[in-house]
Amino acid sequence: MHNTEDTHSSPTTHEKPLSDAALIIVSGMSGSGKSVALKTFEDLGYYCVDNLPAELLPAFVRAATANLAETETAKLAVGIDVRTSHRDLASIPGWLAEVGKLGMDPRVIFLDTRDDILIKRYADTRRRHPLSHLGLALADAIALERQVLRPLRQLADSQLDTSELNVHQMRRYIITRFALGDTSTVSLLFESFAYRHGVPADADFVFDARCLPNPHWDPGLRPLSGRDAPVAEFFANQPLVNEFADQVGALLETWLPRLHTDTSRSYITVAFGCTGGRHRSVYLAERMARAAREQGWDEVAVHHREID
Repeated sequence: MHNTEDTHSSPTTHEKPLSDAALIIVSGMSGSGKSVALKTFEDLGYYCVDNLPAELLPAFVRAATANLAETETAKLAVGIDVRTSHRDLASIPGWLAEVGKLGMDPRVIFLDTRDDILIKRYADTRRRHPLSHLGLALADAIALERQVLRPLRQLADSQLDTSELNVHQMRRYIITRFALGDTSTVSLLFESFAYRHGVPADADFVFDARCLPNPHWDPGLRPLSGRDAPVAEFFANQPLVNEFADQVGALLETWLPRLHTDTSRSYITVAFGCTGGRHRSVYLAERMARAAREQGWDEVAVHHREID
């Protein structure tokens, strides 16, 4: 997501209070942050599925709720966007009505972003637009996507412009409006980044991992990332990496709970940087996130800026 100062983008909404049995449809423009939104719902305890055929919504709800205990709450989130059959998008109101008859409370959240920002994001990430297979220029693909998604936008209970929002601010919006249960706890975000692309503007702690052994120079490890088992094994066998992780872990274990007592702080971002943002920083962010969960932190998320 685009890193900015903590500006606020007011959502367009006609929300009513969310009931306990919730089905959230996450839709919007490609490049607007839908993957971040779904990951946040997953961190909130929702069962998430991306790119589900719209016609399968009622069957999905039946299957996902079939074995719930009486005391369990059904919390589901589904990503539906331009990758879905265009004919199916026009039929979504009927399928949402079926979902309502199953006792669920369906909501649609639509993420939008200005065209110029979308074009910049595609240029930065070098990803292909989902409609590029039609042979369209990027600007034309974006225009067609807006037209195709119009039925979902018109259904949306919430519309959010993410043009000037970073990951931190998007998570705040979703947790504030869609968490079912206690939202008073602090949310931890462990982020990896490449120094050559700049330090994340919203990081509370920044640790430089460029002094550590770099698997980039191993041809067998270079194509992988810090999330892959061979790279993790490489780092686990490096005394310097373990010393670094242990010392950083001790610091975080001491000071994160103290920040937790600051009631004005809802989010804490811990960032790890290396040269390319692919191996050392990614491994450390994943390792520290696991440690935080083991220490009892409820809201822990990981974002790898250069590879997600």
